[in-house]
Amino acid sequence: MKVIICGAGKVGTSIAKHLVSQNNDVTVIDQSQELIYEINEKVDLKTINGSASNPSILKKAGAEEADMIIAVTLHDEINMVACQMAHTFFKIPRKIARLRSEDFLNPIWRDLYNADNMPIDLIISPELEVAKSIERQLKAPGAYDVVPFLNDEIELLSLPINENCPLIDTSLISIHELFQENANKKKDLRASILGINRGDSLFIPKKTDVLMKDDLIYILSDKNHVKRTMNAFGLNEKPIKKIIIIGGGNIGFNLAKDIELNHTDIAVSIIENSKERAKYTADQLTTTLVLNGDGLDQNILDEANVKDADMMLALTNDDETNIIISAVAKKNNCESLILVNNSEYNKLKDVLGISKIIDPRKITVSKILKHIHRGRIEAVYSIGNNQAELIHAQVLKTSKLLNKTIKDSNLPNGMRIGLMKKKNEIIIPNKDTTIEENDQILFFCMTDDLKKAEDLFKIREAY
Repeated sequence: MKVIICGAGKVGTSIAKHLVSQNNDVTVIDQSQELIYEINEKVDLKTINGSASNPSILKKAGAEEADMIIAVTLHDEINMVACQMAHTFFKIPRKIARLRSEDFLNPIWRDLYNADNMPIDLIISPELEVAKSIERQLKAPGAYDVVPFLNDEIELLSLPINENCPLIDTSLISIHELFQENANKKKDLRASILGINRGDSLFIPKKTDVLMKDDLIYILSDKNHVKRTMNAFGLNEKPIKKIIIIGGGNIGFNLAKDIELNHTDIAVSIIENSKERAKYTADQLTTTLVLNGDGLDQNILDEANVKDADMMLALTNDDETNIIISAVAKKNNCESLILVNNSEYNKLKDVLGISKIIDPRKITVSKILKHIHRGRIEAVYSIGNNQAELIHAQVLKTSKLLNKTIKDSNLPNGMRIGLMKKKNEIIIPNKDTTIEENDQILFFCMTDDLKKAEDLFKIREAY
């Protein structure tokens, strides 16, 4: 597949690495010569220095033969015009654009984005996606991440194994037996451990592997069994009743708006440094308390009743400020969740004493990856630093897996099937489970084996 990526920033570079690793033909365009130099140092691909909104630059990038354009520059207008040029002059079949402006994302302009007006097939809004991700985490305190699949019927949980976990030093096969025993007592417990992050290593565990303190596990769970699953790992966190958001930008504002709509039992306060932005936010929200001031000022925090808060969310545009806010939260006996744009801080989370980190780049890349895979891939979530993916795929009559048992399916070593949905029933498959047409399969796959896994599901016609 030939792909043009407009923008050589963190998101563009992450997508380019992923596509190149799967032997796709990738060209990256950026106006910054410095970013072009950096991406050439990291990835073996073609680069062009120039504006992606310029038709001659797109032509130079091979737009006449391109299958897809992904516009993720820092400027909404350039991303929109690049998609327009791609459609009008080069008939590129698939066009993805990242848009951040609240005005461009306003639902009243939804009809603008179609083939007759602004031909964009998929709009990605990092701020909206991050707000949704944080909202999901508020439902499951103790989880580092919560990602929905299968129309919210199944959730991927990223769970820390801390000293309170009763399953430390327990093998996976024993944990599975415990789940089965629990299932017999409580009718069912559908959960499956797919991956473990241990130190700098992410791997698919064998049945004989044991859980260790400080592991981070990736586990799929039936949505109705999330609380019981977390309890099994000693994560009995109390429900969140009050949060303080530091930063009333797009993410903080949209999060507060979502909470007002969907979580009336959670009290929200926003502290915003800009007087103009604080006034706008207060005017748009109903029950949220909005304060104008510095989120590092203890007097402002006291005014927001920080002593009663369960969590502080540091959502400013400055990573270093967000890290300091996490220390302030700790001083006030409060959990913290902070926004970081520099993924290197993920490695220092424990050293810095940060409770939770949310990375907009990872969320944006995951959203885009769904639309890059061939075949009937329904959803994708990128894990670690693009080390693996959790994928939801549908089995078609052309699939190589059709009518085979899992043991006879010749799955790649780096692929593990987690949960399946068969005829409206969610199951934990075993080696004798037969894969049938229209089965919905959720599987964990290491990046090195993605192309093999994708080939098992894809439609074997031309892309």
